[in-house]
Amino acid sequence: MIYRKKLTNTQFRMMQRLMRFADAIHPTPPARAKSFGIKPGMTVVDYGCGPGRYTVEFARLTGPGGKVFAVDLVEIALEETAKRLAENDIDSVELKLAHGYDSGLEDGCADIVFAVDMFHHVEPAPFLKETSRIVKSDGVLLISGGHQTRRSIKAAIADSGLWTLSEETRQYMKYALCNK
Repeated sequence: MIYRKKLTNTQFRMMQRLMRFADAIHPTPPARAKSFGIKPGMTVVDYGCGPGRYTVEFARLTGPGGKVFAVDLVEIALEETAKRLAENDIDSVELKLAHGYDSGLEDGCADIVFAVDMFHHVEPAPFLKETSRIVKSDGVLLISGGHQTRRSIKAAIADSGLWTLSEETRQYMKYALCNK
């Protein structure tokens, strides 16, 4: 299966520069991460982690008893995430290179699967199937859209029949599994 828009290394570097600039002006990842309901000891998947902007915060929130998986399709993203983790002296994150829509994670391993500003890069059906596979039966999917309207994201997720909207805030949409 092919992602809609797999980034080249050059595109990734450009995106990374824009994120650094945006974070320098208005550093949102730490504050936003706190709003997601992450608690110590949880297992969080940062799906489409990019350069690890949120991965570091998730590791801080899950604490030493928690686990974070940083998943991306682009190797350079995982390399940059590894650098950011090293700079912050964090070793509780496992980096996973996805192969198509296979994250390489075990069934039911995650309390929260987090997908920020990446849904426009995927075909919804296989992505949502994979996220439903890796989340625990009482786990959640948090989506923050970015380059799509909420209406189109909601429609795609509803069409999957896998997830049901359980909460919507200005920052994100939270989904629970329909039948697991």
